[in-house]
Amino acid sequence: MRYYYSADEIRAAEAPLLAALPTGGLMRRAAFGLATAIAHELRTVSGKTVCAVVGSGDNGGDALWAATFLRRRGAGAAAVLLDPERAHPGALAAFRRSGGHVVERVPERCDLVIDGVVGISGSGPLRPNAAEVFDAVSRAGIPVVAVDLPSGVDVRTGATDGPHVRPALTVTFGGLKPVHALGNCGRVELVDIGLDLPPSDLRGFEDADVAARWPVPGATDDKYTQGVAGVMAGSDTYPGAAVLCTGAAVAATSGMVRYAGTAGQQVLAHWPEVIATPGFATAGRVQAWVVGPGLGTDETAAAALCFALDTDLPVIVDADALTILAAHPELVEHRTAPTVLTPHAGEFARLAGLPPGPDRVADTRRLADRLGVTVLLKGNVTVIAEPDSGPVYLNVAGSSWAATAGSGDVLSGVIGALLAHGLPAGEAAAAAAFVHSRAAELSALDPGPAPVPTSAARILLHLRAAIASIL
Repeated sequence: MRYYYSADEIRAAEAPLLAALPTGGLMRRAAFGLATAIAHELRTVSGKTVCAVVGSGDNGGDALWAATFLRRRGAGAAAVLLDPERAHPGALAAFRRSGGHVVERVPERCDLVIDGVVGISGSGPLRPNAAEVFDAVSRAGIPVVAVDLPSGVDVRTGATDGPHVRPALTVTFGGLKPVHALGNCGRVELVDIGLDLPPSDLRGFEDADVAARWPVPGATDDKYTQGVAGVMAGSDTYPGAAVLCTGAAVAATSGMVRYAGTAGQQVLAHWPEVIATPGFATAGRVQAWVVGPGLGTDETAAAALCFALDTDLPVIVDADALTILAAHPELVEHRTAPTVLTPHAGEFARLAGLPPGPDRVADTRRLADRLGVTVLLKGNVTVIAEPDSGPVYLNVAGSSWAATAGSGDVLSGVIGALLAHGLPAGEAAAAAAFVHSRAAELSALDPGPAPVPTSAARILLHLRAAIASIL
């Protein structure tokens, strides 16, 4: 599991180490890890030139110490001091003793720049003098390694509102921060500096976490004990949504899928194992409902949504059903069974009254708490918030190949299958988002080696390969 920590949580965890170690010991420990990561980035250190762009805080000290360690390994080292009077004195003295040079601007033949302008206590965009330095670095095409986080990027939200650093690599210490999932940090490397950090409520699944939760049939399981997912999706206008959503539920687990709707003929043509009926009243027993993709917003669709929400079963509400729910939020007000909403930004705006702002985590959590449901806000970084201030899961896709028509229908089917198996709502949504983004990546790389445009149907066909890569 990846856990993400606030600046206050990191500082509190650092306090015992700062008290126990010699003065500057923790900084040198972090800087040595930073220098090691930079050395890997450079591949060969001797003969290369690095330049630290140094602010007034401890991040500037980290950058100076890292440049010092690299200088001792044979690299040329320079430093641009944005505020010379406030540069870290001990780190600057060590840098100068090692043969490092203080310069006015980044050397033209520099191989790598270290961004040590601001740390986790900073806020707002780069100031003009720093922005000017990094504009020149960008024009020269010099790669940047950021210390802890890219300067000018908000540590809590990953948002930017002006000039900011765009690194190839960010090296952070002790624990990940929200910016490392939500912001443009390039690759992220975490250096262990000995902090004792408990699990946090802002987290993200890794392969092992998904594998531990994914349904695997046991010796005594049958098609019913593994979960029966019910799907109410598609219409005469959008039969493809039913095909995608139902097919995803079929691919996700080894249980059973029932389809209720007008696209039964098209669904059975693709997935003959599905039990299809024309309406929800005759659908039969299920363990969870998926309602909404391509369903329409007429009275029949509203009746289907009301039917599902009136049960004591887990329900995932997506697409057209979200539009209906936005007009009638009272439908979920007193629900005690798990309910998952999966809006994109536009649907979120209809539900919440405003589109998601820069702080997508806070906005998603607020809507989840207000409606008493689990909310999955779609995006390159998917945010899944449980109600009553429960955990928030971040799924970092790493690419945007899943941003294609019908992709959400596939995601809904996977979530529905996992809910039918009995996974808690937040974990089901997080695990489904993880597998869905993996399937999108695999489909974009098929036939490879370079990624190419994909489609929802191709993502669906790669779900089993994605699950296999995790299990």
